[in-house]
Order: sequence, then structure tokens, then C-alpha cells
Amino acid sequence: MSIEHFTPKWMTEEHQMVHDSALKMFQSWEVNDEKWRDNGVLDRAAWEEAGENGFLCASMPEEYGGGGGDFGHEAALIYAQAEANQAGFGGLIHSGIVAPYILNHGTEEQKKEWLPKMASGEYIGAIAMTEPGTGSDLQNIQTYAVKDGDDYIINGSKTFITNGQLGNLVIVACKTDREKGAQGVSLIVVETDKTEGFGRGRNLKKIGLAAQDTSELHFTNMRVPQKNLLGSVEGMGFMQLMQELPRERLIIALTGVGAMQLGINLTLDYVKEREAFGKPIWKFQNTRFKMAECYADYLACRSMCDAAVEAMLENKLSVPHASLIKYYVTQKQCDVMDECVQLFGGYGYMLEYPIARLYADARVQKIYGGTNEIMKELASRFM
Repeated sequence: MSIEHFTPKWMTEEHQMVHDSALKMFQSWEVNDEKWRDNGVLDRAAWEEAGENGFLCASMPEEYGGGGGDFGHEAALIYAQAEANQAGFGGLIHSGIVAPYILNHGTEEQKKEWLPKMASGEYIGAIAMTEPGTGSDLQNIQTYAVKDGDDYIINGSKTFITNGQLGNLVIVACKTDREKGAQGVSLIVVETDKTEGFGRGRNLKKIGLAAQDTSELHFTNMRVPQKNLLGSVEGMGFMQLMQELPRERLIIALTGVGAMQLGINLTLDYVKEREAFGKPIWKFQNTRFKMAECYADYLACRSMCDAAVEAMLENKLSVPHASLIKYYVTQKQCDVMDECVQLFGGYGYMLEYPIARLYADARVQKIYGGTNEIMKELASRFM
């Protein structure tokens, strides 16, 4: 038993049904979880199952093969995935980030070509922004593209790319004009299965997110048709990135809230069963106080995120709001997981216990999508 969170206004009966159905699917994947973590990647069959159940591109219009839903459907799926502790599945990047780039900035031809394949799972989406020497500094990326006939020739490398091993539709941020800063950045979509010069590096081993394929990508005289420029005008990439980043940062925060809920519930169950000095740990006042503090943090973060989902649905989620929400929730997520691991004692440090994986997975939340230091810097500019 636990205190219920406030029912958000955006969560309709349909959204709740999507959440509950997806939660069952994600929980059924638990039998494969250890194998996927050992392999560092999910089976492609999992992606196909998600596509068959309508859990890929749920918010994309039906005319492009999507589910015809809204951002609330994506939020319901994100909560479900996090609550099932299936952090390795890159569907939130694929559906919640890559697909909206194509929908919001692509040409009609691009939408019709790529979105249906993403909805089915034939194409797995990734977005390649980060480079070894740039981190969060997207204006100074070194990957570049030059025109050659009807193609672009792209050279460069990327790192820390989610879905990097399985992804076969990759949005690459590159310079189409190296003499300019932000105005020289463009986004070019690469269909990797039919592109020479595209290479995958090693599947990176991480502290957490063991089942998520995170890779280096290399482009060596990679030839891509000019028609794959996202949109129809060069130099719009930085603006496109800035417009979509608030969505990405909210998605990261939603993931954190779902993980917090699971971590708290697991810890509550544990402390009520585990005995020390002849009585359940729950009987100690310190335990109850710590759990109350964790739940207060969860309720605050959940309410903050649910309000942000409503803002997103109304196209009102601003850069400073998204930045501060991402910072605050991910910091609280790490704080809560630390308290939960402490209450598990030595068992909390064992990877066979889900709480240990939740703890390890939480740390990167303060880094990707823009470090929390950058989030505070961005928000301060609007003050």
C-alpha cells in the first residue's frame, strides 16, 4: 500500500488503458532482462512486439502509420516503461524524440517515407548529436557535409548514441557550412542499411543502462542523398534542435518519475519484510521518516511533470521550464535512489536486486539531454 499520486488532468481513460497495457508488455520482458543486460542490447523482436502492439510512434498521425495519439500517449508509455524497470528499451528516443523531428520539420515526402517504417519497427530511430570533443556544445560540432552532385558527402564521428547498434534511421547533426556557427548546422537523415561509409563503433559499456545499446558512430565519405536533408533548407539544424530539446528534457524527467515510483515501492515492500534486531526495519522511525521524505519528493516531481505534460499538449512548454524540470527531477531521482539503496543495506548493492539497477541507471539522467549545469545556465538567462 502506498499514498496515491494526484490524478493528472491529461490522463484520460484512453491514456490509462495505454499505460496499463504497455506495463503488462514491459513486465513480460523481465524474463529476457538478464540476457539483454549481458548482451548490451535488446532483441530486435522486442521492437517488433512493441510495433505490433501500437507502442511505437503512438503520437504520430494515423496518415503516417502512427497511433494518432498525442504527447499524453507517449507520457503514459514512458511511465509504464520506467515502472517496469525496462530502461534499456530505446523506444522513448525512437518515438518521443526522433519521430517528432521528422513530423515537425520533415517534408511531406520524408514523413510518408520514414514514419510508417518507424511505427512498425522496421526502422529504429536514433539521433546523433554528441561528439567526442563537444558534449553539450552543439554549435561547435565537427562532423561536416559537402555537396557532390545530388548527394552529401559526410565525414565525422559521434559518441554516446542511444540505439546506436540497432538504429537504421539516424538523424545526424553536421555542419553544411563550416564557416558559420549555429547557422551552419543542418540535420541529415541517414538510412544506414543502404549507405556506404556508415560505420558503428563498439557498443559502449556503461555504469548503468546495461541493456541499452549506446554506440560510437563513424562516417567516412558517407554518401547520403541531398533529399535526406531534414526539411528543405540548409542551416536550420540548430533551430530545429532548440525547438525539440524541451520535449527531450521532459521525457527524461518523466522517466525519472516513473523510476522513482518503482524504487519507492520496491523499498517499501523490502523494509516491511526485512527484520533487524528482532523487528521489521519499517518499525524504526528513521526508516519511516526517510520513506516519507522520498515520497514527498516523488509527489512533487510527479505533479511538476504532469503540469509540464499539460503544457506540452498546449504547445506551451518553454525552454526554461523544461530545463529546470529536467534538472530538478533528475537530481531528486538520484537522491531518492540513494536513500532507497541505503535502506536495502548490503543487498541494495547487488545487481540481482532491481533497486541496484535503478540506482545505477539514475546517474546518467543528470548528464544526457544537456547536463544539469547547462540546464541551470539556460534557465538563468530567462531570469
